[in-house]
Order: sequence, then structure tokens, then C-alpha cells
Amino acid sequence: MKRYLASASLVLALGAPAAFAHPLDGLTAEEYQKINKILRDEKVVDDNTLYPLIELKEPAKADVLSWKDGDKPLDREAKVQLTSPQGFKEAVVNITTGKVESTTPIKGQPMVLFTEFMDALAGALQNPDMVAGLKKRGLTPEQAFCLPLTAGNFFTEEYKNSRLMKVPCYRVPDGSNYYAKPIEGLFAVYDIGKKKVLKVIDNGAIEGPKDNWGYTEKEVEAREPLRPKMNMATLSQEGGPNYKITGSHLEWDLWRFNFRVDKRPGLVLSNLDVKDGDKWRSVIYQSHLSEVFVPYMDPTEGWYWRTYMDSGEYGFGLFLSPLRAGVDCPSYATFLPATIADDKGNPLTIPDAICVFERSIGDPAWRHFEVFAQTPEKPLPAEGRPATELVVRTASEVGNYDYLMDYRLQQDGQIRIMIGATGLDAVKGVASTSMNDPTAAADTAHGTLIAPNLVAANHDHYFNFRIDFDVDQPANHFGTMDIVPSKVDPKNPRRSMWEVQHTMPKTEMEARYQLSAMKPRYFMISDPSREGYLGQEPGWMVHHGDVAYGPFDFAKDPPMKRNAYIEYSVWNTVYNADQQYAGGKFAMQSDGSDTLPEWVKANKPLMGKDVVTWFTAGFHHIPRMEDWPVMSTEWKTIHIEPHNFFAHNPALTIRNVPPAIQNAQQ
Repeated sequence: MKRYLASASLVLALGAPAAFAHPLDGLTAEEYQKINKILRDEKVVDDNTLYPLIELKEPAKADVLSWKDGDKPLDREAKVQLTSPQGFKEAVVNITTGKVESTTPIKGQPMVLFTEFMDALAGALQNPDMVAGLKKRGLTPEQAFCLPLTAGNFFTEEYKNSRLMKVPCYRVPDGSNYYAKPIEGLFAVYDIGKKKVLKVIDNGAIEGPKDNWGYTEKEVEAREPLRPKMNMATLSQEGGPNYKITGSHLEWDLWRFNFRVDKRPGLVLSNLDVKDGDKWRSVIYQSHLSEVFVPYMDPTEGWYWRTYMDSGEYGFGLFLSPLRAGVDCPSYATFLPATIADDKGNPLTIPDAICVFERSIGDPAWRHFEVFAQTPEKPLPAEGRPATELVVRTASEVGNYDYLMDYRLQQDGQIRIMIGATGLDAVKGVASTSMNDPTAAADTAHGTLIAPNLVAANHDHYFNFRIDFDVDQPANHFGTMDIVPSKVDPKNPRRSMWEVQHTMPKTEMEARYQLSAMKPRYFMISDPSREGYLGQEPGWMVHHGDVAYGPFDFAKDPPMKRNAYIEYSVWNTVYNADQQYAGGKFAMQSDGSDTLPEWVKANKPLMGKDVVTWFTAGFHHIPRMEDWPVMSTEWKTIHIEPHNFFAHNPALTIRNVPPAIQNAQQ
């Protein structure tokens, strides 16, 4: 009960008036309603209008940086994508003045509307050819559950003047698992713009899987005995949290920042500052998910087009799911709602969409046992401090996958952006029940037999983040620290050593990097105008994180051309408020012309500029039986830490473990 009371007070704070408002706060329920009214009053929209996306139009960065709490609020504006008889349009609405500032046609395809998604689901099942295909398989439409999926863009005639989804189906589940019984070889091609089935593909029936593969505790227990009961190792926090949330502003230990949720990227962090002694210093102006690209490696007709851009096509904010206390987050966490707009432009509140919590990770922040200080009369224990971190977490369920997104802030100044992939593998029905079957080799040519009659296809997960570092100020240097062989004096007994080579790329095209363990490299963002405590240029360093590359053709393969930013893990651009997403402003059926790899062809000089860094973490997913029926959480990391920024280890001033706790443990 205490958790819910705490959450309620913080929810009230999130809706607090201008005294606590920040220019980068997310749009409120009242603002969504006002946007709707302004558009109606100016006759821009009517009752039939739908809204693929409404998001904050951020004030100019210079205005945000000069704004202080208590100043006159900056104008609140929104970018509104909307439908019209002439096609999609984008309006800029000034919420403060109550005016529509502009309305322009959209050149591209906005995100999929939930209404369109449901139209495709229903439309596919009502099509006579789909009904006939189901009948061949002994099924009626009532026994089928269909899942509309974005069809990519393969630059052919069918993608011109269309808005396509492809709609495969599954048997309606008898239990919890909606994906356990795919109806293979049958899918519809549906134009969500024209609201009609263009064709139905039927490559012949395959006898599908029979197992329900439920994953609730009751279903699992019916399959095999549960493990013996255990004494639970739990997290707890006596006395309430050490952080303070006021509106969208959070302060904890040596950190402070603002946060919001947007429909496309989900969680957005802004104005991330760190406390150095008694001074607050800026580290990151803004960080958010830029795009998620999930291409499958099965070339068959029902699978080759599965090359999803999950954030740009569907929306990580739209598909935020309520977090569960004791499973997704500790029971003592603070749970907060998120408000976005639905298809009609009305506020849609997702309860418990964000959780915030501190945790002792059970590790030392630092320790040292001094053997030379030991005496028989007075043995000394190791000196050390316990490590505690702050976690801000969301979870988005996009189709069969669940993606956890964490910002983890540590007391030693380290930042970890963590992505956890879990949920269910995408599976196809096959004839094989084991690898001894004659069909097994063909069935598993592009995936793994993970259960009888089920193959999970090989695929990738790429997560691109846009990180706008402002180390002390917007104008920063970007450089690399490369581990290179030293020139060792022939007279020296050592024959091989390494040294650090510092390099600063001059232009955007020079500042893109592939990573290799055989060529170790660290990335440095620093403040050239400030001398550090010992004369160095103070900065922050990005470690390798988790990266993946594939043998892709970025010039000729359409999905890779649309997502060519995965060719390099690290990119750098000069700040441009219009360049928010590596895959382009409009991901749905995009052609690759408005993407990060195209922007950098301008080859702008970087030295002394406001530099934005883009980092792609990812992994190749070769499925395994252990992924089924649900996949264990696979965590990937972008690791950021201070480099000559502080005078010493910031964790030095952490308090020691109270004697009462030490005595209790002994």
C-alpha cells in the first residue's frame, strides 16, 4: 500500500502547474485535449481525423539551456501528424497561443495507427480467399488469430501509392501462448490505406504443431513439476527512497535529470547533470532510443519481408506495458504512468509504465584488503563501500518480443543504457518433429527446430540510441583513444607493449566507426574550453558495449539500405533538431533517403561544434530450444563513464556500511 501512496503523490507532481514545469516535459492530458480543440476550432480536422503521432515540438536548444526554474514558461508547441482527404499532413500547434502555426503535406508514411492494425486483422479474416485457405486446413475464421505485420519496402510496384501490411495467422490459443500454433503457408497482403486485401498467398497446408506451449505457472505445472519452494532472496529499502521526483525532474545522489515518454521512442532523458563537489555539471542534453531494427534471415515468401523497424513503424511508447511489482521491478519501486495520444488525439494513460528504484547490487563499489597492515593481534577487514545504483525502467511489448529499457546510474559516475530482450521467438510451422526426420535439413536451413513442428528463424536485433552529449557545454570535442603497438627500444627486454593514440576526426564522414576486439578503441566526448583538475580535457568515455555486424549489402538490399546505420556502430553528427531518428522521420515504407548515413554525406566539420553521438547495440539471435516457450532476458549495454572529469573517484565519499548492519550479518 505504501508503494501506491508514494506513486500517487508523484503522479500529482507530474501533473503539477508551471512552477515545476520544464520546457522538455512530456505533453499532458490537458495539452492533448487542447491540441485537439485548437485544430477543430481552426477547421483543420473533423470527426474523421486520425492522428498517427502527436509529440512535443521542443523549444530551441539554446532557449532550453538558458531557461531556469521560475522563468516565464517557453511556448509549448506540438508536432501533429494527421489524416485528411488529401493524405497525411503535419501541423505545428502552438498550445500556449492557441494557434495552428503551419500545416504541410507529409512526404512519407507515418507510424501505423492502432485503428489500421485492427482493420488489417479483421479485413484479412473476412476475405474469401483467406477463408478458403483456412478451410483447406480444417479451420474457420473464428479459430484463427491474425497478426498484421509491416511489410517493409522492396522498391517494387506494389509498394508505390500503397501502405502495406502482411497478415499471417495462428490458431486461436487454448492457453496463454498466442504464437504456439502458426498457420504456415498462408497470409494476406493488406493495404491499410485503402482498407482492403490486395491478395492472399497460399503455398499449401502444413500440418502444424499440436502443443499449446503455455507459460503460466498453472500450465507449466501441468507439463512438469515445479521446482521446490525456495527462500526468496529479495530487495528491500527501509525508510523510503533517497531520490526526489518533482514533476518530470528527478534527483538522486550525484545525479539529476528530466524524463518523459514519447509515443515513438518511449523513454526520453534530458538535462542529465552530475554533481562534482558542490557544483552541478552537464553531461548529456538528451538521450533516447532512435530506432530498433529486427531483420529475419529466412528468404522464403512468408518471411523475407520481415525486416521490422519497431520504433519507427509501431512505437515503443505506444506499446509500453504496465510493469509488475516483484517481477519487472522491486516491490518498493515507484511506479509512474505515461500519457500519450490515441488514434483520435485523445490522451491515453498507461498505468505503471515507468518504474524508478534504487538497489544495492550486492557488489562493492570499491574495496581493498591491505595484507601489510595485518597483525596477529589486530586483523583488519577489507576497506570498501557497497555499490548502489538508480534504475529508471520501461518495458515495451512489440508483437512477440518484450524489450526492457533501463537507464542505470551509479555512484561512481558510470551510466549504463541497458536493453533487455525477452518474450517469445517468432516461429513457423514445419513438418519436422525432430532432426532425425527427412524434412529436418530443409526445415532448419534458416533457423532452429525449437519444438516439434516449430522452427524459430535466425534474426538480428539492433538498437540505435541518439545521445547528445553536452559535457559542460554544447560545443564538445569527439575523439578516439586507440590501443596501438608501441615502438619498443631494441635494447629493452620487452618486445611488445601498447600505448594510447588520441585521434580527433575532423568531419562527420571521418567520425563513423566499426568496432573489433582486435582493434580496441574507446570514444571520448570532452570539453575543449575547460581545463581539468590536472590539466587534461575533462570528458566522458563510451565503451564498446554490445555490437553486431552482418554480411549485408547496404547498397542493393532494400531493408539494409533503409537501415544502413547498422554498418557502423558509432556515428557523429552536428546537432540538428530535425535529425532525431537514425532510420528517418518516417520509417514506414521508407526508401533510405532520410537516414543517418545520408545525413553525414554533408560531411560537416565537427571541431568545436555541438556534436551528437549515435550508438547501435545489438546481437545476432540464433534461436535455441532454451528460448521456448519464452526467452530468458538477454541484456545488451551501452557503457558510459567519466574520463578525467572528476578530481578523484566519486565513489570515495560513499558512506560505510553502518555497524548495526555489519553486526547483524556477522
